[in-house]
Amino acid sequence: MSLYASPLFAPLRPWLERLPEAPDSLALAALAEAFPVTTETGQTIRFAPPVADGRAYECRIWESGQVETRPDNWHDFFNGLVWLAFPLTKLAITRSHVAAFRPTQADGRGMVRDGLTHFDECGIVILSTRPELLELLRAFAWKELFVTRRAEVETCMRFVVFGHATYEQLLAPFRGLTAKGLLFEIEPDFLALPTEQQQPELDRRLAARIEQDFAGATPLRPRDLQPLPLLGIPGLTPDNADPAYYDDTWQFRPGRRQAVGV
Repeated sequence: MSLYASPLFAPLRPWLERLPEAPDSLALAALAEAFPVTTETGQTIRFAPPVADGRAYECRIWESGQVETRPDNWHDFFNGLVWLAFPLTKLAITRSHVAAFRPTQADGRGMVRDGLTHFDECGIVILSTRPELLELLRAFAWKELFVTRRAEVETCMRFVVFGHATYEQLLAPFRGLTAKGLLFEIEPDFLALPTEQQQPELDRRLAARIEQDFAGATPLRPRDLQPLPLLGIPGLTPDNADPAYYDDTWQFRPGRRQAVGV
């Protein structure tokens, strides 16, 4: 069975199909040359080995286009693939990092950059044509959402992984694997779009949300993102066909009754 059998690899699948089933950094770099992504500063994104030049990771990307990519490393390999699949969003994240960078701070970070990094690493986009399903998610009403309303979830919701650390974890998913989501109420026509049209449109909308939610007057904190236990998504594991699967309160916690959406 392919390492990428999970349906959650769907956003990366067009790129994965062009690459060996291994974290091949040279093949990734060649793919980036064939499908270039350009920053607003005119730099072309390149995946290259780390360098010790004293610059912050995101500042280096913005100034030179160089994305530090450790050779044959799964984490960095998936980061590169997300750059290809969601270029506008990755550019928005990088731009927001640079705008929020404060070299006078001990680590140059702060709340804005912490939130951006959290979503960049383990973010997921949760789409629904029915706002009441998003409300159940916000309320951590796992059984009502994934058991009682299961058929609606399957037809009216989509779960799109963004975080490259989450993609790495999906190579060997485990009980309790959780992504952190941004919620979108969408129109039914959007879900009907062919993948080749849906993906760039989602990238555009997500990039706008990054600018709105992380770079605004009240930026999101990591704890403001909606936790989602990935193995609860219908069909992601055969075990969750049994309603009793959701009685596992260690995995499906009652939560804090607060999350962020639209």
